[in-house]
Amino acid sequence: MKDYKKHFIVPAPPEDLYKALTNPLTIQLWTGEPAEMSTEPGTEFSLWSDSIAGMNLEFVEDKKIVQEWYFGEQEEPSIVTIILHLNKKGTDVELKHTNIPDDAYEDIVDGWNDAYFGALIDFYTE
Repeated sequence: MKDYKKHFIVPAPPEDLYKALTNPLTIQLWTGEPAEMSTEPGTEFSLWSDSIAGMNLEFVEDKKIVQEWYFGEQEEPSIVTIILHLNKKGTDVELKHTNIPDDAYEDIVDGWNDAYFGALIDFYTE
């Protein structure tokens, strides 16, 4: 199991980015795919046709999202924490993803950099 941490600068205010990460209609705008998402802790979510699925654990509006991502049977849950900080260029996103299975690590890192935050940066840059 591996952990991944990274900061991203997204050219949008934290409240807009929070909506882009939690509102199913807004998620569909930047991913091009239908999404199942709620800001209710204890609900399940699904992105990219179930490529990413898990449980919503905690939300602090416009500031923090905590989720468990499912990777089949794991002893330790894989936890994603996204913290949003106001930055002069938009939002500084602090990403921490723990307990990523070794065989999925490279795909997950590429996904965070390209499909997830890369797509959000492109969405708000265009």
